[in-house]
Amino acid sequence: MREKKLKIAIQKSGRLSEDSARLLKRCDVNFDNGLGKLRSVARNFPIEILFLRDDDIPQYVEDGVADIGIVGENILAEAESNIERIEKLGFGKCRLALAVPRSFEYSSVRDFANKRIATSYPKILQKFLDSNSVKAEIHTISGSVEIAPGIGLADAICDLISSGSTLFTNGLREAESIMDSEAVLVARSGLDGEPRAILEKLLFRIRSVNAAKQNKYILLNAPNEKLDEIIELLPGIKSPTVMPLFQKGWSSVHSVIGEDDFWEVVESLKDAGAEGILVVAIDQMMQ
Repeated sequence: MREKKLKIAIQKSGRLSEDSARLLKRCDVNFDNGLGKLRSVARNFPIEILFLRDDDIPQYVEDGVADIGIVGENILAEAESNIERIEKLGFGKCRLALAVPRSFEYSSVRDFANKRIATSYPKILQKFLDSNSVKAEIHTISGSVEIAPGIGLADAICDLISSGSTLFTNGLREAESIMDSEAVLVARSGLDGEPRAILEKLLFRIRSVNAAKQNKYILLNAPNEKLDEIIELLPGIKSPTVMPLFQKGWSSVHSVIGEDDFWEVVESLKDAGAEGILVVAIDQMMQ
C-alpha cells in the first residue's frame, strides 16, 4: 500500500523561502530544494513539499492541493481564505504600514483623506481606512511599491516594512502601522485522519526546534556553600541538575536559561561564585 504523504506548500523564492526550508531541515526533514524545483519528496518523513508563489499558497491550501502551508500573516489577511491557522513560527517578522515622502506633513490617519495610496494589499488597506472613516484612492500594484510616490503615481504607499532601509533609500518614512506579521503554519479545513496525524508529528518537531532557539543549556561549577543561592538564580524548566564533583566541596550544576535572560543570569551567577560556566546551543528541546 502506497504511503500517505502530507503536502506542504512553501514559498519558492522571496522573504520566507529560505527560513521555511531551513525550519523543515532543522526538523530533520531531508529533501532537495534546488533552483527552479517545484516539488520535492522528503526522504525520511512522509511529506511532500510544493514550492509556490507566496500569494498562491492560501488558495492552494483552501482548494486541498496542499494540506498545509507556510505563509506570512499579511498574505493570509489579504487572501481572506477559509483555512485553519495552526502555529506562529517566529520568523519573517515585519509590519504592514503606511509610508509617506519625508516632506509630507503627517499628523494623523485623517491626512490620507483624498490621497492616492499605492499598495499590494488593497483589501487590508481598505479595511483600515474604513475603520478610520477615511476615503482615499487605492492604486493596486505588485512589486516596487516604494517607487510610486517618486514617479508621481501616488502620494503614499502601504507596504511591508522590516528594517526601514528601503523606505529611507526612496525618500520615505513610516507614518502609520496597520498590522504586525510573521510566518504562520496553516492547514486546509477538515484535515483529519492520517494527514492530521502526520501534521501533529511535524508540529511536535517544529515546537521543539523553536523552543530550543529560545533557550540555552548552561553548565557550571559551584561551591557547595553557594549552591542554594546559585540554584535560586537559575530559572530552569523544572529544577537544575546538581552532581557532586571529584573535588570535595564542589558540585556541577546543569540547567536551561531563556535567551532573553541569558546575560543577566550569567552575570548574577558569576557574582554568586559560579565558575567554569559553559553555555551550549540547544538543537531541539522536547517539552
